Amino acid sequence: MSLRSSGLPPVPERTARVARAAFPKGSLPIRVRDRLGEVFADEPFVEAFGVRGAPGLSPGVLSLVTVLQFAENLTDRQAAVMAVRAIDWKYALGVELEDPGFDFSVLSKFRARLVEHDMERVVFEKLLEHCREAGLVAAGGKQRTDATHVISAVRDLNRLELAGESVRAALEALAAAAPSWLASVVDVPELAHRYGQRIEGWTLPASKTKRERLALVFGQDALALCRAVWAPGAPGWLREIEPVALLRQVLVQTYVISTDTRGREVVRKREADTDGVPPGYLRLASPYDADARWAAKGEDLFWLGYKVHLTETCDTPAEAEAEAEAEAEAEAEAEAGAVGRQEPVRAVNLITDVLTTVATVPDVKATATVQAALTARGLKPAEHYLDSGYPSADLITQAAGQGGIIMVTPVLLDHSPQAKAAAGYDKNAFGIDWKTRQATCPEGRTSTGWHPVKQHGRDAIVVEFARSDCRECPVLKLCTRSRRGNRMLTLYPEHLHAALTTARAEQKSRTWKDKYALRSGIEGTINQALDLTGLRRARYRGLPKVRLQHTFSATAINIVRLDAHWTTTDTPPRTGRLARLGYQLTA
Repeated sequence: MSLRSSGLPPVPERTARVARAAFPKGSLPIRVRDRLGEVFADEPFVEAFGVRGAPGLSPGVLSLVTVLQFAENLTDRQAAVMAVRAIDWKYALGVELEDPGFDFSVLSKFRARLVEHDMERVVFEKLLEHCREAGLVAAGGKQRTDATHVISAVRDLNRLELAGESVRAALEALAAAAPSWLASVVDVPELAHRYGQRIEGWTLPASKTKRERLALVFGQDALALCRAVWAPGAPGWLREIEPVALLRQVLVQTYVISTDTRGREVVRKREADTDGVPPGYLRLASPYDADARWAAKGEDLFWLGYKVHLTETCDTPAEAEAEAEAEAEAEAEAEAGAVGRQEPVRAVNLITDVLTTVATVPDVKATATVQAALTARGLKPAEHYLDSGYPSADLITQAAGQGGIIMVTPVLLDHSPQAKAAAGYDKNAFGIDWKTRQATCPEGRTSTGWHPVKQHGRDAIVVEFARSDCRECPVLKLCTRSRRGNRMLTLYPEHLHAALTTARAEQKSRTWKDKYALRSGIEGTINQALDLTGLRRARYRGLPKVRLQHTFSATAINIVRLDAHWTTTDTPPRTGRLARLGYQLTA
């Protein structure tokens, strides 16, 4: 495929006339074409398209179609139909009324080409650049970030289903890529009988004994197939087929191969207690999506898929009020005959960054990445509002190194039994002498042990009091209920401990709570993304394509907000009869 044009073609006269007549007040596609036409240019996509071959559709046109597709939450088929049926879409794309459109498969190929060349963020970045030049976004303001779970586009499989379906996926791929080789190394009729249909939980044996026996059969088949592929005489390229490579990984994480007392090879299921299992961030959950992972949040949310972090600009009520006052003053000057007044720039909250990760990545691990991306594009915030639940040590460490960014987020509170019950002696009741490396309890006893350790990859200090001192203490029950009979404290290094203590005290104040309340507005953005674009359900398989989905979803949300920003008037909203009656009674 080669480039055919240099961007969006001019709108044909007849198409423009009919579109204006059909939409006298305009529509989203028409306004996007009129105001943001330069965003959808071909130049950024030059490296992804060749100069030889049959001319294809303009990548600028296809990117506009994709953005409109996400703005209206359409499938590829529906988007292709809209390009033929909808007059305002024809206007936006600059085509004649008789244009037959394109085949819907073009959109899938376009996305694949973007992913292949790492160009899924081109339109998003171009739109942000346009908004920055228009004064709608800038560095130094306030921004807020929140994350939500994303459900993958594959089935949820238990361990037995995963083992069987992985063998089936590898057999299907080999049957398509190397049918002759496959027929020469395995009993195709037998395997076709066993794996001809996809492995469903409701079709598996109900008996526990039979299910365990079937699990061993799946493991033996997987082992035999992997050995055939990795045999010295097998073509090396077979090992590069993704379902085959994933089958080998599933075999390792699900089964253990050992030898019994008679010297026979035994394949058995891996037990978590005795054999161990891979950690969640490495454990495969589907043979059709190598990036989907199981994750949990709290006690109620458990999902297979990904996580997306959205960041947007935000204004405090005071800033909005100041802006309204400035606009009123400008209008008063205009009425008084002032000359050369410029139209004030209204505030609009726009998404400035979207980051998609696997589901097992903690939110705090994404903070530095988000802030680095904002800084790189010239949108570094002065204050960054983050969701709760961030580990205190990680957060404080990041905040110290961000240089000019104030991170507004609650740190984790003291989860000791004494702090939770608000009774007894929590950590704040102990005096810490960092020079002598000792702690003093409320009863005046000093610690006897000071042990620097590593906990979860971070520096920490374990402080221990003598058992003889604690057992004789009259208020032992207010201090600890440990079976060891003595109190132990876990502290962060001095600078982190001081920062953590200050942060915990500060976030109890009303001033801090009112300031942090600004972060809650990001929940509305997530809900808007769910309603308009289906953000929480992955359309595609694999992290790169899901990232593309979320990037275009964020772009679609931005153009919807810009459209609302362009069409906002000062006309008061409609009120119901009850509201008017209440006004009359209180006036």
